Amino acid sequence: MAKALLGYVGGSDPRLIAEMRRLQQRVQDLESELVRIQAENDALAAAASHESLLESIDAHQAEPALT
Repeated sequence: MAKALLGYVGGSDPRLIAEMRRLQQRVQDLESELVRIQAENDALAAAASHESLLESIDAHQAEPALT
């Protein structure tokens, strides 16, 4: 009787456990991909910032160095 009640209430169904594990793995994969993409985005933003800084310097307008 206890086994029947446990099964009725929602005991350990192997299909549900397998699906839960699959979903947990998918979440971990997506979190890893998010971290990778954020790092790549940060690197690209830093490179773009560096390039725009270099472009903002106009060597023709620069003042001569003091001697």
